Amino acid sequence: MNPAGGLRIRDPAPDFKLPGVDGNSYSLADFSDKKMLVIMFTCNHCPYVQAYEERLVAIQQDYRDRGVALVAINSNDDQRIPEDSFENMIERAKVKEYNFPYLRDKDQTVVTAYGARVTPEVYVFDSERRLRYHGRVDDSRDPQKVMKHDLRNAIEALLRGEAVPVAETAAFGCTVKWHS
Repeated sequence: MNPAGGLRIRDPAPDFKLPGVDGNSYSLADFSDKKMLVIMFTCNHCPYVQAYEERLVAIQQDYRDRGVALVAINSNDDQRIPEDSFENMIERAKVKEYNFPYLRDKDQTVVTAYGARVTPEVYVFDSERRLRYHGRVDDSRDPQKVMKHDLRNAIEALLRGEAVPVAETAAFGCTVKWHS
C-alpha cells in the first residue's frame, strides 16, 4: 500500500464483495479464471465517465475472449449525487449496454482500499492479481483526439507476457464524491 494512499505497482488487489446491477454479488474470486482483471472506478453523472462508456464497452468486447474481465465500481455518495444511486446505475447499465459487471460500493470501503481519487480511474491486475497498470484509460476525453491508448497498451503488453511500457499515468475526471 502506498503511504500516501492507494496501491503501488505489484501490490495485490484488495478483495471486495459488492452487489451488481444484475442482481448478483461479486468478489475477486468470481474472476479467478481470468488472465487479467481491470477494476474501473466510475459512476453515472460524470461527463468524463460518460465520454468513456463506449470505449470501455469496446475494450471488454475486444478482450473478453482473451481472458480479460472489466469490472466497474461506483463508490460515489448518492446522497450528494442522486444520479449515482443504485437504481440509476441499473438503468444506466441497461441503456448503455454494459457488457461488464457494474458494482455498488455504497460504504466506500473498496474505493478507499484502492485509493482511487477520480472517475474514471483504472487498475489492471495480472493473473496473480498483482497491480500492473494504474491510471487513465487513454489521453483524451475526446475519442477523436486520443494519441495514447494507455489501458489497451497495458492489456496488450500483459497478454504478450511483457512488462507494461508505462505502468502509471495520471487519471483525470471527476473527483470521487465522498460521504461528508
